[in-house]
Amino acid sequence: MELPINFIAIPIAAVAALFIGALWYNPKFGFGMAWMRESGMTEERMKSGNIAIIFGLALVFAAMLSFLLMQFTNHQWGALSMVGAKPELAKPSFEAFMADYGNTFRTFKHGALHGAMFGILGALPIIGTIALFERKSTKYIAINAGYWIVTLTVMGSILCGL
Repeated sequence: MELPINFIAIPIAAVAALFIGALWYNPKFGFGMAWMRESGMTEERMKSGNIAIIFGLALVFAAMLSFLLMQFTNHQWGALSMVGAKPELAKPSFEAFMADYGNTFRTFKHGALHGAMFGILGALPIIGTIALFERKSTKYIAINAGYWIVTLTVMGSILCGL
């Protein structure tokens, strides 16, 4: 049995995060103007910084998040953890179990559910807590948490369904 890692889905999900962000935070299309106002961002400040580093690191972070999210969307990780992540040392019953259930709940819909749960129960509290201490508005929290809830829903769908 091989690890339940889909090395094709991880970069696709990571790129999806950047694509959704480009739409979500776009001043002409999405919540960009409201986000700029609520975060204190200016057009001048948006043009500063090294864009290659910003987007490069954002892609690396999204890939890291994809790898983590895959473990929440694909239940086969739980079975694998029960044998110490060494399926070659598992009892024969593990192979039988994986033969019966190795693809259970591996759908876009199931991944979307877990991605949304991860966004609501993971991203929202983290963003909300930071924003409260930074004295940011409810609108700021809604825009940023909304982005992550939608993004993690899409990422989860990709990670579980491909």
